[in-house]
Amino acid sequence: EGRRLKMSSNNDPVAIPMIERNPNDLPEMDTSDPKTLNGEAVLSFYNISYQETVHCDSLFCKKPHVIERLSNISGIMKPGLNAIMGPQDGNRSLLLDVLAARTDPRGLSGDILINGKPRPANFTCTSGYVQRNDVVMHTLTVRDNIEFSAALRLPMTMTRDEKGRRINEVLELLHLDKESNVKPRSKELEKRTSIAMELVTEHPILFLDDPTTGLDLNTSTDVISVLRRMSKRGRTIIFSIKQPPYSIFRFFDSLTLVASGKVMFHGPAQEALEYFKSAGYDYDSHNNPADFFLDILNGGFSALLDTEEDSHEAKHKELSDEHKELSERQHQVRVKIANMYAQSSLYRKIRTELDPLLGEQKSERSSALEEITCVTPFWHQFWWIFCRSFKNFNSSPWTTVIR
Repeated sequence: EGRRLKMSSNNDPVAIPMIERNPNDLPEMDTSDPKTLNGEAVLSFYNISYQETVHCDSLFCKKPHVIERLSNISGIMKPGLNAIMGPQDGNRSLLLDVLAARTDPRGLSGDILINGKPRPANFTCTSGYVQRNDVVMHTLTVRDNIEFSAALRLPMTMTRDEKGRRINEVLELLHLDKESNVKPRSKELEKRTSIAMELVTEHPILFLDDPTTGLDLNTSTDVISVLRRMSKRGRTIIFSIKQPPYSIFRFFDSLTLVASGKVMFHGPAQEALEYFKSAGYDYDSHNNPADFFLDILNGGFSALLDTEEDSHEAKHKELSDEHKELSERQHQVRVKIANMYAQSSLYRKIRTELDPLLGEQKSERSSALEEITCVTPFWHQFWWIFCRSFKNFNSSPWTTVIR
């Protein structure tokens, strides 16, 4: 557990300076260069709203209608572990994708800044993103998958030896060094390989969509511990997570609770419990804080399920009535909590930090529709994709032929 990622040399053109951070400082960073995003990164967002166009398949409803999925969301994500939690309504993953520039920009309004500057058009090339459903090639080894990511996403000025050293460091960091020549078949190995493919690039901002999904408690804790060590070196780790146990929750630096498209809480994770207790919510000291927060946002869902056994039909009717009652209660509770947060000192503090950052940036807002410039040229990417496809074919030729 005491293993650490060795720092890159000062001659490394893409090395991220691992300095002791001051949470109140916004380090300078040049976002005008389309190929680099170095140093510590502070991501701030102001009045983010996202609308989604829904097309109706019914013969009587052909006109598409617009649904507002996110409404007036503001906040700051600094170097550290920044968790986004919420009920299972898809809002936590949507907010993560909006911040990571992985949604249709036509539905987005508001400002997203990196160190006080407009988010660059090639942000997806200068930040890491680990999907919930792991994207790895199962016919290749763990090392092959990481080498592929490094070849396409690290500058060509780096030598083969430098890339090899970085790959070995990431393998050791994620405890994959003994499994580097194994094909990632298990869910656990898939997840760690997916994270390694992003860590090898050393981007200052890393997004993860539910990184503990499908993992057991020990593996989940190990993954979060690795991310925490990376965040201590100056990385801004932003991730959505479903319902973490306390052994994982205690590592969070920042917590954002989002439900029904609105922010219920945004601030230091270790202050969230006192925030809700001071608002009058009773907390059982034996309860997991994450369970406590989600119970509040769900309108006391766990209490509704604590019913005595009854006949199937009576229970079905009772559950139907409870569902209606729950939906109404959830709506009332979430409106109340969202209004409480909007009037809180936490929100005023966030606005105090955000307002100076905005300045005249609205007129300079970068468009996600601009041309995206990647760190490696097309011919280099094509060659590596061709080589990977050839390896994949050799691993399972009959499967490829049948397909």
